[in-house]
Amino acid sequence: MNNSDTWIGVAVAAAVVLFLLIWYVLRKGRAREGDHVYRASRLTTGNRIFPSQVIITSTSVTLLKPQWIGKLEESVHTAHVSSIAIDTNVIWSTVQIETTGGHNPLVCSGHTKSDAVAIKSAIERFQSQYYKKDGRPA
Repeated sequence: MNNSDTWIGVAVAAAVVLFLLIWYVLRKGRAREGDHVYRASRLTTGNRIFPSQVIITSTSVTLLKPQWIGKLEESVHTAHVSSIAIDTNVIWSTVQIETTGGHNPLVCSGHTKSDAVAIKSAIERFQSQYYKKDGRPA
């Protein structure tokens, strides 16, 4: 085996490792399924490799932050959301969801202005549906 064959083998192995790394990052950062899933932009701080996602259902609001190994997931029942604050900057917005229990708020930055407004309106709509039925989901 000569020197050029060794370098070709190293280059192929490096290409395979790079491909697997890119595949892993894209797979972990993909948007989850659902009607109300809002993913932060990869162009913002804290979301470059694995963007955060806000997942809203009729009963809960979940902040999902993928990590290299595992994920950080915080969930709040819709009835326990006390306020939603949107800080709109020039391009990106930060959404802060406060709870009634005094727990640390769910904070997710890097959303577009339209996504931030959609997050707020979806939560408010689900809360309205929840409370129309005397505290029971519609």
